[in-house]
Amino acid sequence: MSQMSAPAFESIRPQLDEAVRAESVAAMAQNVKAVLQDALRGDLVLPAAFHVARPDTYARRLLHRDPGGRYTVVVMTWGPGQRTALHDHAGIWCVECVVDGQMEVMQYELLSEESGSYRFARQSSVAAGRGSAGCLIPPFEYHTLANASADRTSVTLHVYGGEMDHCHVFEPAADGTYRRVTRALSYHD
Repeated sequence: MSQMSAPAFESIRPQLDEAVRAESVAAMAQNVKAVLQDALRGDLVLPAAFHVARPDTYARRLLHRDPGGRYTVVVMTWGPGQRTALHDHAGIWCVECVVDGQMEVMQYELLSEESGSYRFARQSSVAAGRGSAGCLIPPFEYHTLANASADRTSVTLHVYGGEMDHCHVFEPAADGTYRRVTRALSYHD
């Protein structure tokens, strides 16, 4: 797939390049978060193709891949009611930001893992609108995302500390635990 690029995004790319030069993962994530929030307070606009929802699942589209492999920028488009399963980011830090619409983010804490059975506790739930952003830094990376609107598309921007080509999805079991399954990730369109 060819890389898509938006002129509006190109104006913040140098700032992201600088943000990921920080010495710690926490500083990188906070710097990236600040860049995205500043851009969304302004006029950051994505091309129309990034606003098109898919009927079967949320769309995951590549916006930018850093030539040095330090980060990727992915746009996700969520049809009404579309959501993720409980998942992690396979050890990669991420900053997630709402570009358009309303999202619900539910954080989970991993309580235990024994013989392939995982126990989680629900933590905070956040209703997020345009410009809302959060950092996921392992081991605090377990969450779900959902379009909170029943009749409107939502769009989110995700900056990952590398190429996120897989994650772990946690499938619920009858006894209240979860089973971890590796899921390969790809880009749409």
